Amino acid sequence: MKNITIHISKILMAFCLLIPLGCEDYLEEDFRSSLSPATFYNSDSEAIIAVNGAYAMFYPREWFGHRDRVAWWNMAADEHSSTRNIYREPHNIAWGEGVYDGEGYWKQLYEAVRNTCDAISNIEGNENLSETVRNQTLGQLLVIRAMAYYDLTVVWGDVPYFRELLSPEELGSLERTPLSTIRTDMKADLQRAYTLLPDSWSGGDLGRMTKWAAMALKAKFHMFDQEWSDMLAACNDIINNSPHRLMDDFADVYGWDNTTLSTQVNDEHILWIDFAGTSADGMNTNVQFEYRHGHDFQPRLRDEPKDKSRRPELVVALNANDHDFGGYGGASPLPLVADRSSWDDGDLRYDKTFTQEYEGIPLKFIYCKKLWSLSKTYSPRGNKSENMVMIRLADIYLMAAEAENELNGPTNAYQFVNKVRERAFEPDQPWSGMTQQEFRVEMYEERMHELWGEQHRRPDLIRWGIYVEHIRNTVFQKHNAQAATNVQEKHTKAPIPLSEILLNPNLLNTDPTNNGYR
Repeated sequence: MKNITIHISKILMAFCLLIPLGCEDYLEEDFRSSLSPATFYNSDSEAIIAVNGAYAMFYPREWFGHRDRVAWWNMAADEHSSTRNIYREPHNIAWGEGVYDGEGYWKQLYEAVRNTCDAISNIEGNENLSETVRNQTLGQLLVIRAMAYYDLTVVWGDVPYFRELLSPEELGSLERTPLSTIRTDMKADLQRAYTLLPDSWSGGDLGRMTKWAAMALKAKFHMFDQEWSDMLAACNDIINNSPHRLMDDFADVYGWDNTTLSTQVNDEHILWIDFAGTSADGMNTNVQFEYRHGHDFQPRLRDEPKDKSRRPELVVALNANDHDFGGYGGASPLPLVADRSSWDDGDLRYDKTFTQEYEGIPLKFIYCKKLWSLSKTYSPRGNKSENMVMIRLADIYLMAAEAENELNGPTNAYQFVNKVRERAFEPDQPWSGMTQQEFRVEMYEERMHELWGEQHRRPDLIRWGIYVEHIRNTVFQKHNAQAATNVQEKHTKAPIPLSEILLNPNLLNTDPTNNGYR
């Protein structure tokens, strides 16, 4: 934890060290233009810059930018595996203390917490800011901080917790706080953010947090805590009062190939990470961000097609559509979900999620075309990446269905799940006539089919209490063949990174086993 520090302090310290002989005289100067928390946050524009910096915390590979988050949310589950030998530990569920223990992910999340706490302390009650900007920047920061703690509590459980500025020494001696305490505070913060944020943003501000993003994340916290009434209330608020709607066609939810960056966002998306191919527009970060995990869903040309003699034909077809196969091709659905016969007859989502052909040319691997981006202009390998959708309205409908079933049985829960299934089936196949337990079991599969590859599956299996059972009964593939035999109950949580324990032994005071990894 000692490595969680203030960036400004680092900069000032480094600058001083570069002037060993003149540093003392330098400090005596009345340097009015120096940058520090005391001299910043004096205008609306400066507060917005600070918030933009908080958004920039999403993009490094350790959080959303590559596979680090995906490994703990998607890879080690029963949805997909790799077509090649990459990220062996998560694919084979073989991590332990000091072995793929998420060190970079942990540090990036706490850096986000530290930076948002810093910004919140300087914006809260700041009379130099207009009321509108003060409210909107605070709301965004509260959501971003809650997102960091959301990941920390889902992946690790009880973790060190702070919500105000602490010294490096204080940070380096923190013990783990029960996740119930953390989540209670985060739900309160998100409710406050809900009152501070607008319904939507437009133009260069598209991608910022809205009141509905705050409420959706709050619903997720309630879900993991099994607070069904609060979860249902949050979901109903979004369904009934937000501007969000389900897309008419499931294929339009992720219509990357035929869009521009400005229209990648649609009415179904509630909370997403804005990986823009330009300078993040109004967010002023001046960096081209790239969601590199998208490479895994995009085919690699040297692997394809299945009949290599047809490669020239494939290249011609790709060029005609301004497409390329420039990805890693690393994410492939597991045999059960890839088998069309395992899906209900008439489920349109299968063919709109998976494919094993391109323009009639058979491919070697099955790919998730829902998540691939083939456009030469907007493909990830062209550094023009697609956005990463965290929560969309269909997820909220399914969550509402689950909460209603847990509270009152399936009678009034059908309306929510059937709204999602209306566009999924031709002819329509609404649910009916189930017991409460039958509804639960069917929801296991329904969420997988609707949300495949969207980083919900592993947490879902864990919160349902069926993770180990499902993994042990899953047929895996060549490069993660050991997953089913390796999985243990301890794998429902990641181990606290060994590097953090060496810096701060207090992390083991409440759990000497480190989630069972010792």
